[in-house]
Amino acid sequence: MSTATPAQPAGRTVDLNADLGEGLGVWRLTDDDGLLEVVSSANVACGAHAGDPTHMRRVCRRAAERGVAVGAQVSYPDLLGFGRRFVDIDPAELEDSVLYQLSALQGVARAEGTQVRYVKPHGALYNAVVTHEAQAAAVVAAVVAGAPGTAVLGLPGAVWLEQAAAAGLRPVHEVFADRAYTAEGTLVPRDEPGAVVHDTGEVVRRALQMVLEGSVVAVDGSSVAVDAASVCVHGDTPGAVDIARRVRDALVDAGVRVAPFA
Repeated sequence: MSTATPAQPAGRTVDLNADLGEGLGVWRLTDDDGLLEVVSSANVACGAHAGDPTHMRRVCRRAAERGVAVGAQVSYPDLLGFGRRFVDIDPAELEDSVLYQLSALQGVARAEGTQVRYVKPHGALYNAVVTHEAQAAAVVAAVVAGAPGTAVLGLPGAVWLEQAAAAGLRPVHEVFADRAYTAEGTLVPRDEPGAVVHDTGEVVRRALQMVLEGSVVAVDGSSVAVDAASVCVHGDTPGAVDIARRVRDALVDAGVRVAPFA
């Protein structure tokens, strides 16, 4: 599936993103303050899979203070499943839900002196819009309606990025340092063994290979071409702050500048 271009040599700029604000009420999953000291872009949960107004506002405030770009992490309306279950939702309802989530975060971000600079689907929706044309079109339509011209983040070759580009949005390719890849360049489903890479050293090695060499080793041992404009480290992974910091330090040591893409 991948249509990635070869990576640039050391000296390039790359973004480092993580999912933040994934809590609800007194329950907090991500170390938002710790991650905001490391990442350059924050994918903020908008209330559909996680997050609430207080979490959203707090992350936006801290992101603005630290110069971290804010992105809307939109999802299926699936709090119980944390947005990691495919939902066969009517595309019109999906469009409305994504527009609602995006608009909510935009308002909160403006109140804290920043703005939503990009949109990234979460979980099962992220994987679905790689190939699901109707749902991809719904997400694109919501972004065009609510934030025309905004950058959108996704896997190289994803249907939704192709549709987004055709609609005048700016597609940005990302890679996952802590997720396993198939030979087709897609992510191994989370319910399969080895889908998440837990060894910090391996996460760092994969991040460097993807950024500096433009490739990653798939689960079958093959080499897959990737285009690493942005590197994702999941915020809900145990030890996420340390992992993200080590990835950033390794990139900087290799001559890579870490900065927001948007």
